[in-house]
Amino acid sequence: MTATAMSGSGAAARGRPGPLRRLRGGLAFYGFISPWLIGTAALTLFPVGYAVYLSFTSWNGMSPFKPWVGLSNYQEVLTSGDTLSTLSRTLVLTAIVVPVTIVGSLLLAMLLNKRMRGRAVLRTLIYIPAIVPPVAAALIWKVVFDKNSGAANRLLAVFGVHPLNWLTGGNAFIVLIVVLLWALGSGIIIDLAALQTVPAEQLEAARVDGAGPFGRFRHVILPAISPILLFQTVLTVITTLQTFIPAILLSPIGSSSMGQTTNIPQANDVYMIDVYEQFFDYSRYGYGSAMLVVFFVVIVAMTALIFKFLGRSVFYAVDPKAGKR
Repeated sequence: MTATAMSGSGAAARGRPGPLRRLRGGLAFYGFISPWLIGTAALTLFPVGYAVYLSFTSWNGMSPFKPWVGLSNYQEVLTSGDTLSTLSRTLVLTAIVVPVTIVGSLLLAMLLNKRMRGRAVLRTLIYIPAIVPPVAAALIWKVVFDKNSGAANRLLAVFGVHPLNWLTGGNAFIVLIVVLLWALGSGIIIDLAALQTVPAEQLEAARVDGAGPFGRFRHVILPAISPILLFQTVLTVITTLQTFIPAILLSPIGSSSMGQTTNIPQANDVYMIDVYEQFFDYSRYGYGSAMLVVFFVVIVAMTALIFKFLGRSVFYAVDPKAGKR
């Protein structure tokens, strides 16, 4: 028997799969994940690639011809005062909603984590707004802040305050913030689950060492749940930047001389509303696609900055790089 045959028989004796078996295993693996691969390619990669292609054209959405304009759409996006205004308004909205959401969710979760009567009922009541569909939530708040019959103005009338136009002018921005902050329940559930994973022995050790409630929170609880807070921050930033449904549903429906299908108050004219108008009001599919590509870059850049600066403060019980070589 030759040395090659002996080595081959030795490999087979040790249970190593041969080339044919490895090929079959690979084909089986890709066969099982093929639905996901096909779905990702058809529903994600192709639409994104097509949007990038359209961003270099001046297509109106109807003509079979797509005139190539190069980088002119991107140049207009980066120099247009209206587009930059909607982007800055979206960033301001994010700067307000994200900290309040993260801090408010954590404080309410810490309250619900304490033993008290009716805790289960209180948890349910706080979580209910999170399961209300966004469309229904926006319409409910639109009724609440209606000038003529809304509950908000009726409550103000008790204190002698005249009815306010909540859905127009600068007040519309306040209503938008209220709608976005209303569904804190999902964040509270995540924080509550994270708080219940904090080791009780570490809290007891800190208490024995003389640490007060704030000291235990700062040195024990906060480091233990910091990965969850980082995840929530990234998710909330991305979700708030993409605000669209509440802003458009809180606006009065109608038509204008410019052909717009909605009368969006300037205070609620966020970036995605501007994208919607470019597509469906002005039929500027190329320019709208360029706006989406630029917005995608902005979101990726903000996410990277969050990981760079906040990621340094995250404490991991197990080093995520421990398994890498």
